[in-house]
Amino acid sequence: MAKEFEPIVVNRISYTTEINGNITTDNDIRIDGKVTGDITSLLRIVLSESGNIQGDIQCSNCDIAGVVNGNITVAETLTIQSTARIQGNITAHKLVIEQGAVFSGHCKMKDISDEQAE
Repeated sequence: MAKEFEPIVVNRISYTTEINGNITTDNDIRIDGKVTGDITSLLRIVLSESGNIQGDIQCSNCDIAGVVNGNITVAETLTIQSTARIQGNITAHKLVIEQGAVFSGHCKMKDISDEQAE
């Protein structure tokens, strides 16, 4: 029997959209607009250069090019691009910060021994 095809779903908040409230998704999400509230994704969160998040982020992978005022928790890789402006604490397994990015807060690198201790 053939396996059912599951399309890739990417949620998108356009640059003209502003959301007040928390967002939870099992899929990828791209934010070009403004979100005031926490965002949780089982997969990837992409915040474009025009994006603005006033709240906490929790996901598997994350690419930040816009503004975040809140804490960021990433199970795998967090990439902070040169245009990013972050005010808050970061917890990630892997962290990439491009030259020019602004980050104000504390950073904790989570490794495999941290996960085994929990």
